[in-house]
Amino acid sequence: MMAISQMIWSLDAQKPLPKGELLHEKELEDFLVQHIEILNPEWLLIGRQVRTVTGKYIDLLCMDHDGDMVVVELKKDLTPREVTAQVIDYASCVAEMKLEHLAELYLEASQEGMTLNQAYRDKFGRELEEESVNQNVKMVIVAAKMDDSTERIVRYLRSKYEVDINIFFFSVFVHQGQRLISRAWFEEDVEEQLPAPRALRSWNQEYYVSFGAGDRRWVDARKYGFISAGGGSWYSNTLKLLHVGDRIWVNIPHVGYVGVGIVRKEVQQAKDVRFSMDGISMGFVEIGTEGSYLYTEDEEKAEYVVQVDWIKTVPEAQAVKELGFFGNQNSVCRPRDQKWAYTVERLKSIWGIAD
Repeated sequence: MMAISQMIWSLDAQKPLPKGELLHEKELEDFLVQHIEILNPEWLLIGRQVRTVTGKYIDLLCMDHDGDMVVVELKKDLTPREVTAQVIDYASCVAEMKLEHLAELYLEASQEGMTLNQAYRDKFGRELEEESVNQNVKMVIVAAKMDDSTERIVRYLRSKYEVDINIFFFSVFVHQGQRLISRAWFEEDVEEQLPAPRALRSWNQEYYVSFGAGDRRWVDARKYGFISAGGGSWYSNTLKLLHVGDRIWVNIPHVGYVGVGIVRKEVQQAKDVRFSMDGISMGFVEIGTEGSYLYTEDEEKAEYVVQVDWIKTVPEAQAVKELGFFGNQNSVCRPRDQKWAYTVERLKSIWGIAD
């Protein structure tokens, strides 16, 4: 077992800073409520001391950019092995929560009287989609240190069963009369790790694509063979998941599925993309599109494009949207759940797509 030990050294004094202490567990909770970005800048705090159906209370409940929930359990000192079962129990309760209940929780906790939809829009720059909310529940244990048993259980759940549970270690130090806090994650986020062979067996090798927000237009993508995303690295980075030969299924949020195709060329900034029109190479300026794809040359915020050979497309008016279909906020993702498998098989049947 690899213990995580944190230390801060003073460069000027050339010695480690002395350890400090939290006054009580509530001090840690108050601090994280005010600065949830310490845990993750992409989390929106939904509520604190959230009562579950079992009558117990979750220290902090958050939502990430995908609409997934995050259960946070705080422990000021050493955490016993029982906390693992406790946080899993909390997660099972949260998994049953409906969007209406989550919205009520946020409204109760919001000091400004802001709704969950407004807060999500302000933080992530897009609308909260009901079908994407609470598809998965993540678990985080926050503690100064863990006993070997807890670390062993958490590592086993993550590596063997891909349970999205993690440990956030913190330490308090003292410098010139002020207390400082440092942090370290036990392991990298499960969703950021490359899929292991067992994960690939549960993934159907089909890519989900969300398209249509902003100034981009499906009529352009359909006509010229591409998908795109931009306005920030969070939106465009997932396009890098796609490689030549990958099959994608395109969904327009609130509209439905409109196409399936094969990646022809990997991601490029919009200004660098060339289309072959009657044997002539043209860029976005020459082909003339209804949408806007050259709105900036800032590499961080620019539009990025993946060129596609379409197998089947339909106009937005003929988009396929059914109860039980998969939806997600990411521009591209590799879903690994039954809802995605069902969606792909259903679309194959509707559009006559063969393997």
